[in-house]
Parts: sequence; structure tokens; C-alpha cells
Amino acid sequence: MGCSVLLLATMETKHEAIAYFREVMDRHGVHCHVLDLSLNARGEVLSGQRKLQSMGLVANTASALAHEAIEAGATAAVSIGGGTGGEIALQVMRSMPFAFPKMLVTTLPFDPRYALADNAIVVVPTLADVCGINAALRQALENAAAMLAGLCQASTTLPHVSTNPSVGITALGATGACADGLADALKAEGQEATVFHANGFGGAAYARFARCGTFHSVVDMTLHELTRIHVAGAHVDMPDRLTAARDAGVPQIVLPGGLNFIGLGELALVPPAYLERPHYQHTGFFTHVQVTEDEMVHVAGKLADALNGASGPVSLLVPMGGFSHQDAPGGAIESPALRQVFLKVMQETLSSSVTLHPLDHHINDARTVRAIMDALRPHLPAPNEAPQKASHEGTTHVRAEA
Repeated sequence: MGCSVLLLATMETKHEAIAYFREVMDRHGVHCHVLDLSLNARGEVLSGQRKLQSMGLVANTASALAHEAIEAGATAAVSIGGGTGGEIALQVMRSMPFAFPKMLVTTLPFDPRYALADNAIVVVPTLADVCGINAALRQALENAAAMLAGLCQASTTLPHVSTNPSVGITALGATGACADGLADALKAEGQEATVFHANGFGGAAYARFARCGTFHSVVDMTLHELTRIHVAGAHVDMPDRLTAARDAGVPQIVLPGGLNFIGLGELALVPPAYLERPHYQHTGFFTHVQVTEDEMVHVAGKLADALNGASGPVSLLVPMGGFSHQDAPGGAIESPALRQVFLKVMQETLSSSVTLHPLDHHINDARTVRAIMDALRPHLPAPNEAPQKASHEGTTHVRAEA
């Protein structure tokens, strides 16, 4: 049986590229059902506010139609567009189940990371603009069509991720040894771990997975995003970063991993005032700068507020030997004083519903992993008997069939 994909595009301006792409997909035996995202301005230059309103209306209507198409058996979605069309398509795709196959073929006229952070969207850059048709664009469309056709025609019987709960874990390179040890310990006990990179983008995905019932318990051991959001303003706000798992009612094991530094950009781009503090180059793209005691009080308060509102069991483990790999003897940002500041805030502000466990060890110490497992073990399901939890998104079980 042939398969069908949903093709999102502004036919008003991209009709040549769309026609070519449909021809290529036909050769692969894949039918494209076009969902037109055109604003139908008929040449009128819309004011900024009118344009945004029109984009929102088109996105809402298209989202409803897209969900009908998915229910009817569409196996994937693809969009071909520039700035306006690409942005509308992103809104539509973000309304789809997060694991439903999606592809964005675009000139990348905007930074897509924030929009893609909690979605499985494959981005195919066209390099050349989607304007008319030319050799460069044909090549990009041919490549995208081949990838999409292969995806559509590969049969899979895997269940949707939201029906296979696991232990959600947050990590960074600075806390990686703990995350690796924890994942290994869980595997040895027949449990599955899903680890998220706590750089903001991974944190957004972690929050969405939590909202959708994907975790039976979490180890939120890397809270680094709090300093980027609430101290440096270096990332867009994520209102449910700390509350998604809490509101889902799953047991939480929490550690202040990475809360002792702010993740900023390339060294040459870091504001000079930050470089007066202890800092180091984590990579060529990232510089880690130590927080001040006042900043630690601020982010610790944000954490306490979130934990105090939990309905499920919460344990806060505080590794007093160090919160990150460079917060250790000889490390570039070692600071026992900051750890004491954090612990003092928690002792003074946490409600009795949160269990506080100070540890003598460093976060990356094997003994910390054992302490996490001891706190987590009462909440783990029997191996191979994880409860089946439905997604809060009303996700259907999509199977791609040849």
C-alpha cells in the first residue's frame, strides 16, 4: 500500500518548488497531501500586527486539519518554506505529537533551536532561497524527498514513546560522569533511562516529555538552565522547566548539578564584567562563569518554590563535595562557600514535604550515584512491568507502513 505525507507550504509564493517536490515524491511512490499555509494577502502589504494575526489564524486552522490527516493515516509531515511560511509550519508541527516524523526544508531565515527544542523535527537547509526553481534547490529537494521517502516506507512496530515510561535524567558534560553511572546502574536493574542535555533546548524537551506522561520517575540532577534564565538572561524562559515533572505527579530526585555556573558563549563574546569572576572555557563555543553568592541565593529560591509545590514525593540530594566537574579541588570554579549558601537556603525554605539529603561526596562520585539509586529505587516499577501511560496530547499510535 502506498503511503502519504502531509506537505505544508505557502502555495501562493512557493508553487514551483512544491510542484517539483511532489513530482520527486511521486517517483518514490509517496503521495503528498498539500496543506496550503498562504496568507492570501493578494499583493497587499500587511501591517505587522495584521500579519501576525493572519499567521496565527492560518496556523490554528492548519493544525486542526493536520491532526485529522494524522488520524487518517498520514505517515509524516514536511514543510518547504522561507521565513513566514516556515514559521507558520513550525507552529503547526509543534502542535503535532512530538515523536511524529516531521521535516522542515528551509532557508533557515531564523534561529530554529528554540522552536525545535521540544520536537523531533528534521531540518534540511536549502542554502539557496526557495524562490522559483534552480539546480541548487532541485538538489536540496531531491535529498529531502529521498530521506522522507525512506522514512515513510520503513515499517516500524515500535510503540509511541509516551507509552513506554522511563526514568528521565538531566545532564551536562559537567555532570556527565554521574549521569553515565546512573544510566548504567538503572540498566543493571532492568530499567531504561532517557537523558536530556540541560542546556535549555534539552531542558525544553525534558519538560515536554514529562507533561506527556513519559516518565515514571525523574532524576533532575542538572539545574544549569536556572542560571542562564534567571541570572544571565541567556536563554528564553521555560516556565515549566521545574514544574512539568512536579505537575505530572512523578517522584523526583533532584540535585543542584551545574547550578554553580552560568553557561555563556565564546570567550571573546562574554561581557568583560563576567570575566572578572572565576571562569573557564568549556569548549570553543561555551564559557562557564561562576555565580556569585547572591545569584546562588536567587536560583536556590526559585528551586525551593518549585519543589515545595510538588504533590508527588521529592528528595533533594546536595553533593557537598562539588556541584560540577570544575567545582572540585584544583578546579577552575571550586567554591565550598557557594555550596554552603545553597544548602542554607534549602534548610530555611524547603517545606517538610521535601526530603533533604546533604551528601559528603562530589556529584560525579560513584557514591553519589549509589545515593541516587537508594532514593530512586522505591519508586521504580518491576523490570519489564513499567505501567502503560497515555500521552496527555491525545497521541495516536502512528505506524509507518510500506
